[in-house]
Amino acid sequence: MSTGRTDTDNWDITSSVGQTALFVAASRALEARKADPLAVDQYAEVFCHKVGGEWTTAVEGTDPEHPLQTEFGENFVNFQGARTKYFDEYFARAIEAGVQQVVLLAAGLDSRAYRLPWVDGTVVYELDQPRVLEFKRDTVDQLGEAPAAERREVAIDLRDDWPRALQDSGFDPSRPSAWIAEGLLIYLPATAQEQLFAGIDALAAPGSFVGIEESVPMPDEAFQAKRAEAVSSGDENAFFTLVYNQQHQPADQWFGSRGWDAVATPLQEYLARVGRPVPDPDTEAGGMTGTISLVSATKR
Repeated sequence: MSTGRTDTDNWDITSSVGQTALFVAASRALEARKADPLAVDQYAEVFCHKVGGEWTTAVEGTDPEHPLQTEFGENFVNFQGARTKYFDEYFARAIEAGVQQVVLLAAGLDSRAYRLPWVDGTVVYELDQPRVLEFKRDTVDQLGEAPAAERREVAIDLRDDWPRALQDSGFDPSRPSAWIAEGLLIYLPATAQEQLFAGIDALAAPGSFVGIEESVPMPDEAFQAKRAEAVSSGDENAFFTLVYNQQHQPADQWFGSRGWDAVATPLQEYLARVGRPVPDPDTEAGGMTGTISLVSATKR
């Protein structure tokens, strides 16, 4: 029975935090199949089919009981489509500005190294657990496709000394860079969130970019009830046993007070902007999307 996270836990793509990347990939695959997708990640479906089982049925829509086939799932797919579009456009601005160092923190199944139009000389650093990185590399290699930029894997837990590992892999803190922390902060306690922000700020030269997804914590009583329910289910990968209900400080405030021009966009506002329905606030999906903001910042 799951008892939650530990300071030394680790995972592959089908367990613990790793399997949440498959849920997101399945959502991106379903978004790509729409007649009017907000974003198309052609690799998302490939990753799901590679694992097979419930992830194949999820993207094929053949399991009516799958969470992604529910009302919540429909809204979650919209959320992932919007989030992907937001950060794809964020990277487009970084590319236009001439940034050639890109850092994907907790890269998971992010396929941007392969599918975005990077300029020659761009290096994409992907930081994550070694087995997660291996799965992605092997899966795309089997397609016979090469990344659109130089892709460097930095196999490390973000609770370890990742700034040193990143620099040991060739990252140059004297040159501008573009960073992303997408679907990450909820898996870190507040102290680790602060350390992550500080690490980015210390390594980012003027002219650098950062993109962050963040959420406001639930009331603690409600979170503990959800977590107790998840633990009692016996599902070792249950969502509420994997996340921390904490926030160090809103990212736009933290970076804004340290020489960055930062803008936070509430997810529900962005959903409306891109033509996707905003779920009712009294629903589970409304409760989720109402807490999330998408943040982008540039360093002066």
